[in-house]
Amino acid sequence: MDSLEGATFDVAIVGGGVNGCGIARDATGRGASVILFEQNDLASGTSSSSTKLIHGGLRYLEHYEFRLVREALMEREVLWRIAPHIVWPLRFVLPHHRGLRPQWLLRLGLALYDHIGGRKLLPPTRTLDLRTDPAGAPLKPDLTKGFEYSDCWVEDSRLVALNARDAAERGAQIRTRTRVTKAERAGPYWVVTSEDTQTGHQERIRAKVLINAAGPWVEKVLNGVARSNSRASVRLVQGSHIVVKKVFHHDRAYIFQNADNRIIFAIPYQDDFTLIGTTDRDYDGDPAHVTASEEEILYLCAAAGEYFKEPIRREDVVWTYSGVRPLYNDGASKAQEATRDYVLMLDASEGQPPMLSIFGGKITTYRRLAEAALDKLKDHLPAARKPAWTGSAALPGGDFPQAGYETLVNELCAEYPFMERALMARLARAYGTRVRDLMGQARSMRDLGQNFGAGLTEREVLYLMSREWALSADDVLWRRSKLGLRLTSAQAEALDVFMHNAATSSSAA
Repeated sequence: MDSLEGATFDVAIVGGGVNGCGIARDATGRGASVILFEQNDLASGTSSSSTKLIHGGLRYLEHYEFRLVREALMEREVLWRIAPHIVWPLRFVLPHHRGLRPQWLLRLGLALYDHIGGRKLLPPTRTLDLRTDPAGAPLKPDLTKGFEYSDCWVEDSRLVALNARDAAERGAQIRTRTRVTKAERAGPYWVVTSEDTQTGHQERIRAKVLINAAGPWVEKVLNGVARSNSRASVRLVQGSHIVVKKVFHHDRAYIFQNADNRIIFAIPYQDDFTLIGTTDRDYDGDPAHVTASEEEILYLCAAAGEYFKEPIRREDVVWTYSGVRPLYNDGASKAQEATRDYVLMLDASEGQPPMLSIFGGKITTYRRLAEAALDKLKDHLPAARKPAWTGSAALPGGDFPQAGYETLVNELCAEYPFMERALMARLARAYGTRVRDLMGQARSMRDLGQNFGAGLTEREVLYLMSREWALSADDVLWRRSKLGLRLTSAQAEALDVFMHNAATSSSAA
């Protein structure tokens, strides 16, 4: 990695989650010089631990968060358009459960959902007879009526990596495994000291603007690293998910109401599995060590079991994951009632270089959050006054028609006839048109090098290392893909050894 000691940037960003990478992309595209620091891997925190939905948040209507819901609903088709490989439509089935929310309230909520978000391509809500519709087959027989509506699915950690990739191609410096240890004002600049977490090498750069997008660590950066005495606080809310073997055999998802007034989703996942989540409870531990508790796992099994004919047993769980949402502490009494809207706090005393801290936010609204962040900085950053642009520019690999995924797979299969269609479909979902960059001149599977399992080849791993900052097996198996569900521990270990050796030989060269 080239030394940047003493370099000056317009913007320094702390945090390589979806908000940090989204702001980096937007600011760089407007002409700002940007450096982004991430202490671990991209999307290693909250941004890889979501429910993987681009959605308005039907339940947020109950908390009167109409602005947030409308903005999120409008973003669904925007994100589908700019990233049709990693974002696609998904239909949700909401069974009516007697004794919980009444039918009229569900109809009203879904009518609002259909009409306040500028829906153009996504199909509208419809009523289902669960006694005859295939969506009713896996459900308990007393569930006879339901509603079906539209939202979208997203590969969340790939969304982060692609924003970072696009920012880098436009000139941003992306520094992963690099922790910011100190940030202090010196005249018109922030002097930012960082440390490579693998080598211990330290470096200092200057920046006109500091953006604190550290997610669960936002308060630590604000009052520790930057030594601000802000009274703003973050409310950490844990959300856990379980993955079980496939529970149903159609391509729709379910949204279930619970007796505790929460909702959970059951979603088709990685072809052979079902994803169930999420929980909502306050968290007071180290965000780096959050895991799904046994209590949460059993809660999700029981909540889904209220609806499915076949019980969801603890032994059916093949994987769990958990993340911490860094919500703005608005004083709500319950975790599920805390605002999901983002809050941008600007510290810009007269004559001092500004710091912008990001609280909250959702995967769905990351792009609008980035626009709002730059709008907040327009008096301090000339590039921020330039027009917004990210809603019409495809993310890397997304330069094909919005509904053109199957056509792309057909074209790629014709170009690389030695590839099995299922493997090509996975690659097209991950990389879109950039599958061609990955494949290069390959004319046989042998040209792709070692197969680590489940179709993960040496060629793909080296592409992820050179283009997407992957350094470990976990980066590849759980963030750039979900092939960790398919590889054995021995295969994952062999992948780690290969990547370590490849990185060592690359740095030596």
